[in-house]
Amino acid sequence: MTSQPVPSPADSADPADPPSLTEVETHGVERIPDADRTARPLDLFRLAFGGANTFATCVLGAFPILFGLSFWQGLAATLLGVVTGALILAPMAVFGPVNGTNNAVSSSAHLGVHGRVVGSFLSLLTAVAFFSLSVWSSGDALVGGAHRLFGLPRGNLSYGVAYALFAGLVLAVCVYGFRFMLFVNKVAVASATVLFLLGAIAFAGDFDPSYAGVFTDSADPATSGMFWPSFIGAALIVLSNPVSFGAFLGDWSRYIPAGTPRRRVMGAAFLSQLATLLPFGFGLVTASIIASKAPRYVDPATPDFVGGLLAISPAWYFLPVCLLALIGGMSTGTTALYGTGLDFSSVFPRLSRVRATVLVGVVSIGFIFAGRFGFDLVRSISTFATMIVTCTTPWMVVMMLGFLVRRGWYDPEALQVFNRRQRGGRYWFTHGWNWRGMTAWWVSALVGVLFTNIPGQFVGPLGDLAHGVDIGLPLSLAVAAVLYLALLRLFPEPRAAYGPEGARLVRTAETPVPPISGPGAPASPAPVTPLA
Repeated sequence: MTSQPVPSPADSADPADPPSLTEVETHGVERIPDADRTARPLDLFRLAFGGANTFATCVLGAFPILFGLSFWQGLAATLLGVVTGALILAPMAVFGPVNGTNNAVSSSAHLGVHGRVVGSFLSLLTAVAFFSLSVWSSGDALVGGAHRLFGLPRGNLSYGVAYALFAGLVLAVCVYGFRFMLFVNKVAVASATVLFLLGAIAFAGDFDPSYAGVFTDSADPATSGMFWPSFIGAALIVLSNPVSFGAFLGDWSRYIPAGTPRRRVMGAAFLSQLATLLPFGFGLVTASIIASKAPRYVDPATPDFVGGLLAISPAWYFLPVCLLALIGGMSTGTTALYGTGLDFSSVFPRLSRVRATVLVGVVSIGFIFAGRFGFDLVRSISTFATMIVTCTTPWMVVMMLGFLVRRGWYDPEALQVFNRRQRGGRYWFTHGWNWRGMTAWWVSALVGVLFTNIPGQFVGPLGDLAHGVDIGLPLSLAVAAVLYLALLRLFPEPRAAYGPEGARLVRTAETPVPPISGPGAPASPAPVTPLA
């Protein structure tokens, strides 16, 4: 994206041996020391792919069929969603190696020292949504498979035990930290891939690629008129999966050395999402079989993908389904929960990373049980996830454009001002808020929600203006890009917020910024002046 930073001697030195798997990670969101950056782009690929190579992704992959598309139409919507989402996601991987911290902290440079809490809030909501989806889908599959194999009763007790098992295992892995999570995902990537390929054998005889869906030549005009809304809606639900990783990529890529070529880091993130065509394809294929052989399970009013999968599976595939559920639940849950606990510890500094992870995990588990047994939110989680992504994507646009205009230059000390409970620095802007980035984010997020149209689930107040087509996310992307760049040009940021090469595409102002003050700051701090 931009010129590479000059590696420091520490970047060039041989990295220290990585800690053992059972050593609890002590790093929070402070900058990771160069000697501790032992991860590779391949590790980023494993974590991002492992977090999506799961049963929860299969459930999302079934939505094109639930929306009435044919197999080929559903495949086109899936490809569109995955590729577009991967392109949006990939640049978010570079912040970790550059700054050695997570993406929420890096957002201080564009939303302000206090404005960075927006990223923390979005990552918390995303983690709860996808952690819940993972636990519910995997728990249902495990209980259903055990019922078919061993006659286990499918009551609330069985589901509660399964959910608690998944959630407890995920929380334990997240407490140990990055290395243990990386080990789990290494195992998950290989084993889940094998189990999905076994599924190709299990369902090969039943699969018919000519499955027509409801949008056929004989469909009535009202049905035909719903094709594009359904196609775009299905593609956006698929797109929500790769985009959901945007707030989390820095949690893992911060362990990659700063001198690593950025094209390799972005390439790992992009390819990790292309690889998710495997679980998406599994969901799409099996959903088309379910629609043909057991259509009651794909009723849009009461969809039950897991039940339908078990209904059409040969007996010998019940055990692989249970294993997929266990492995997938662990993998998705850890990637969702780890980063949120990490970031929560910076918002509330009295909490260590471990304590913050436990707190967020307990709250999330409470939501899972309340949502499943108290309020029946299971069928609403896909809508919840889509809405979160609609609000997260404009934040990602601000981050990426901010990286572009800054030429990839950041001040690591100024990024840590919020975490250290200090004041001032290059990213203080207006009382800790950069109203340019904040305005671009909230306006575009609001526009996205207003124009959202998910057939049969949620329609925003302006959602019908495009004849039922969901234009919320594309519109929010465009509004965020145009508005943010316009605000940067009309209301220039201080020159000190940019690196030695100055700004790209926008103007700057020769405005002094306050020195960093507070705990740990120099006794007589000098004002921050614009760079020469």
